[in-house]
Amino acid sequence: MMNERRSAVVAGHGRFAEGIISAVAQVMGEGHGLVAVTNADRTPEGIEQSIREALERTGSTVLFTDLPAGSCTFAGARLARSIPGLQVITGVSLPMLLSYVAGGALEKVIEQAQAGIRLLGGEG
Repeated sequence: MMNERRSAVVAGHGRFAEGIISAVAQVMGEGHGLVAVTNADRTPEGIEQSIREALERTGSTVLFTDLPAGSCTFAGARLARSIPGLQVITGVSLPMLLSYVAGGALEKVIEQAQAGIRLLGGEG
């Protein structure tokens, strides 16, 4: 169970962020402190502004994005130059967010997410 509420912004393509946050809520319950931002129908400046507003609203300095070379990550990188301490983590996954919400340190969260990747079946 979660000891303290940890906030973060999750940004991605389409409804990705909403969907992955919904999955976190199903596993961990509500009150997880995650806020979704989409890049849908937004310019690069619009994405950046939406992320900035979400970070300000939550007071968070953590941004998870879907793709390392995606528009949300680029916006996050630009924001990191003007927001002291902003940490942008790309390639977000459900195990990563669950570990973060449960209180894991970001380095450990990333390490555990990478360690959990498996190929099942087929012949390598």
